[in-house]
Amino acid sequence: MTDVFIKICGLRTAADVDVAVGAGVDAIGFVFAAGSPRTVDAATARELVARVPAEVLTVGVFRGQSVDEVRRFAEESGVRGVQLHGEEGPEDFAALRAEGRTLLRATSRQVADCGEYGEDLLLLDAPDPGSGKPWNWGSQEFTAPRGRWLLAGGLAPGTVREAVLTTGAWGVDVSSGVERERGVKSPELIRAFVKAARSARGQ
Repeated sequence: MTDVFIKICGLRTAADVDVAVGAGVDAIGFVFAAGSPRTVDAATARELVARVPAEVLTVGVFRGQSVDEVRRFAEESGVRGVQLHGEEGPEDFAALRAEGRTLLRATSRQVADCGEYGEDLLLLDAPDPGSGKPWNWGSQEFTAPRGRWLLAGGLAPGTVREAVLTTGAWGVDVSSGVERERGVKSPELIRAFVKAARSARGQ
């Protein structure tokens, strides 16, 4: 069984990026969507992206923004992944497809398969994204998608192992669950989260 893919989202400082990379994450997310305490501009993201080794995926996170704006932010910041979290359709993913770019589709709806909109990775977020409130992934109504999908929403060091074991998630995504206060990451929680997530696969 493959190891758990781990994405830490909403990083804003060089220190946070260095901690996440040192902890062994697979992807780092930078929020470009407006209205979040974790939002960064393209210039800041570009400086942070430069600190990330090639084997770690850098992702720009967008919500309700035009394809042109997403493309501009992605090119200016240098992120290699684009995550759309809104009402975008397959045509938007097709328009953003570029050589070397990884596309992530984030949704709060249950989905049968990763790739239905042309995305490379599917992120299953909680109904209230960014709130830290989890899916009821332990209920009988929860059906895990097929393919490469990440569980998000309310995960924390103390819950991620059980979440992975229960859902069989290919990967996990966390933001508020590794913060000491809203928008401020905790190095200790980042390291603890990665360690707990890896333990679900016996790593």
